[in-house]
Amino acid sequence: MYETERPIAIVGMACRFPGAPDIPSFWRLLEAGENAVTEGVPGSGVGRIGELFPDAAQLNEGCRFGAFVSDIDQFDETFFRISPVESQLLGPQQRMMLETSWQALEDAGIDPDSLEGSRTGVYVGISNDEYRMLVLDSGKPADAASCLYALSGTNLNGAAGRVAFVMGLMGPVKAVDAACASSLVSIHDAVADLQQGKADLALAGGVQALLNSRIYELRADAMMLSPDGQCKTFDASANGYVRGEGCGVVVMKRLSDAEAAGDRIWGVIRGSAVNHGGASVGLTVPNTPALVQVMGEALSQAGVAATDVDYLEAHGTGTTVGDPIEINAVAEVYCQGRATGQPLLTGSVKTNVRSPGIGCRSGRRDQGRTGDQARCDSQTPAFP
Repeated sequence: MYETERPIAIVGMACRFPGAPDIPSFWRLLEAGENAVTEGVPGSGVGRIGELFPDAAQLNEGCRFGAFVSDIDQFDETFFRISPVESQLLGPQQRMMLETSWQALEDAGIDPDSLEGSRTGVYVGISNDEYRMLVLDSGKPADAASCLYALSGTNLNGAAGRVAFVMGLMGPVKAVDAACASSLVSIHDAVADLQQGKADLALAGGVQALLNSRIYELRADAMMLSPDGQCKTFDASANGYVRGEGCGVVVMKRLSDAEAAGDRIWGVIRGSAVNHGGASVGLTVPNTPALVQVMGEALSQAGVAATDVDYLEAHGTGTTVGDPIEINAVAEVYCQGRATGQPLLTGSVKTNVRSPGIGCRSGRRDQGRTGDQARCDSQTPAFP
């Protein structure tokens, strides 16, 4: 067996999402089809929107909505052996990554303190650090130590490096910025390192905190954000997404190692692939041929036929540009030769943690239990 064909087991996981501080509550949110998006009033001083936009000036409607985690300002620095002075300048993304990584290891039945000196890797998908913008805007710190903490507490690489430092991990450590695919690529990199023997255990996931009003306004004015606070994935009325924050981490081992240790296994990753869209219509626009290629590569590496797949979790941007491109690629890969009556259910939990959405099933609107679903079979045409 080639190293790249070694399946990888997920033996632990934890999350901190809007409306769901842990895995059980997140599952309940999905089962109930709940909406974690809130609408705020700029200038009110109430909630994150009221704090981000202190003036009640006219704003793009997309700035009024968001999905936020609670108590983002709370952190037990003593537990992680971090001084109060350093903790004051430690960004929420690094804090959440530390807390959620620890919880994921506990879920896996692993004592984090037992991993010191181990070949455990940390892989974090992270694209923005809005806390750093706030720190820089607040003025230069008064002393050398504070200057150092202002840098180390807000670096993107610190989200991964901080976890390794606190736990004494000595495997590969990577902060991955691949835009919307950052968490996905962090998982891919962790899988590859485990398969190639570069790590024996891996913590992988992603984190984001929404703290800067300028970023909000730029995205809204660029017509990226939904003005009605609805991320309507795969719907004809899709008009943008809603910003959301949180952190999710999985703990991974080679399947053979997990089985030998008697670990509880949440799931198995049998194939993984990444690529770039190349010269598409625009830098931020996906490319159907590239999507077809990368999905085909992942299936080939996994040794799984497309018709054996029953459910696909989609990106589902909730835009009139991205959604048709994605669903056309999915249809080309997964629907060829698929028997009538054997649907490929396709959903996106983005509609739950960023806003409720509406799926499409043969032209009808159809609400699914775990987010909204698009039905794909041999008689369902791709979106125009």
